[in-house]
Amino acid sequence: MYSTIELSSWPRRATFEFFKNYDDPFFNITGPVDVTALRAHCKATGASFFLRSLHAVVRAANDVEAFRLRLLDEQLIRYEVVHVGSTVLMPDNTFRFCYFDYQSDPTVFEQEGRKRIAALQEAAQLDPRDEALDLLHVSVIPWVAFTSFKHARRWGVADTVPKIVLGKYYEQNGRWLMPLSVEVHHAMMDGYHVGLYFDAMQQILDAV
Repeated sequence: MYSTIELSSWPRRATFEFFKNYDDPFFNITGPVDVTALRAHCKATGASFFLRSLHAVVRAANDVEAFRLRLLDEQLIRYEVVHVGSTVLMPDNTFRFCYFDYQSDPTVFEQEGRKRIAALQEAAQLDPRDEALDLLHVSVIPWVAFTSFKHARRWGVADTVPKIVLGKYYEQNGRWLMPLSVEVHHAMMDGYHVGLYFDAMQQILDAV
């Protein structure tokens, strides 16, 4: 479900018009989030660090309105709820895309997520679902504590879906930090909104 935003009264109309036709309108902000509480919780309970991290990613996106905005047939729309598609590593070290419906309860999200991942073992194709706009595109790079990230792009293809990458967590001064890359369309939002996203995700991670 989505609604159309009336541009004539939207405060960011001028910025939207300025950036929407850029050849490369995406910008990326990468920084660490503190996963100390989440890591401890997963070790104590056996919960999946991947799925609980993914839940924080998509919950934060639903909490920050700008991450639910998309461009559809030249109209700016706002989804009521967005879900998440993520890379999942296969036994042969290739990957598949796996799709997870948003659930507000992280335990329910994890339970359903485990089922989706188990079913994915039989998948023979990537299943990219390029037409689905009510998603976040998430990748996981658990081997590298990266400090920057660049996504592959297809020029000439309209794309306003936020792209988020999680990296390898590492210890620093007694805390556990994880790289978070957030890449978004500048017509949809500004650095301020990405800052809100980082804050929202940190609050979710701390409240485990």
